[in-house]
Amino acid sequence: MSFFNRMMASVGIGSAKVDTLLEKTNYYPGEEIRGVVRIQGGAVAQRIEGIDLSVMTYYIKEVNDSKVQQNVELGRVRVTPPIDVQPNERREIGFAFQLAPNTPLSIGRTPVWIKTTADIRSAMDPTDNDRIEVVATPAMSAVLHAIEMLGFRLREAETMYAPRLGGSHSPFVQEFEFVPYSGSYRGRLDELELVFLRNYGTSLELLLQIDRKATSLFGMFAEAMDMDESFVRVQISQDDVQRGPQHVAALLDQVISRYAH
Repeated sequence: MSFFNRMMASVGIGSAKVDTLLEKTNYYPGEEIRGVVRIQGGAVAQRIEGIDLSVMTYYIKEVNDSKVQQNVELGRVRVTPPIDVQPNERREIGFAFQLAPNTPLSIGRTPVWIKTTADIRSAMDPTDNDRIEVVATPAMSAVLHAIEMLGFRLREAETMYAPRLGGSHSPFVQEFEFVPYSGSYRGRLDELELVFLRNYGTSLELLLQIDRKATSLFGMFAEAMDMDESFVRVQISQDDVQRGPQHVAALLDQVISRYAH
């Protein structure tokens, strides 16, 4: 019977199981995540070499004129050393770790989840996936609100493969695409794209892509050659954020207006 149980556990039947319980489900980039991992022993004693928590998302990469979805690990932490779990034993292991500052926001079709993996020798590794909601920091919220105040509406948010922009630790960026629906930029711009290049918690570095609307023969030529797009880096300080969205909107308006002609 013991041999049969071990054989079944090796293919995942009657093996130990793991279940991660988070303190909450909403987090902002850079926030600490707390919770416990519950371990439920299986039909036989098993040695767990370690339990890892990985923060996962995916980005879109263009390959041979088609878009491919690629999972990516934003960070990983081991929450337990090797332990022996007895049959039907129950135990809980607490953990705390920091969410990466470049974690994408849960806007549009971008999921973020915590993947729990238990490394069990000579057996299928049990896993558990827990989706979380990643919300904007106060600094990010001020920027997004400011853009809305300038008459733009969010059309799409997507994580895209961009290793040069993402830096050494991230092969992607999250791109927010806005269109002008009111205000002074309606009829002057086709769209405005935003990337949070660096998130310092209370301050930000932005990349704006300002796409001008073609209004002449030269403008149509420039649009066809992608010459109608301007890329601008913008720094938003802690003082800017504290002064509120209206102040941030005024700063962004000064930048955008210089490239909207």
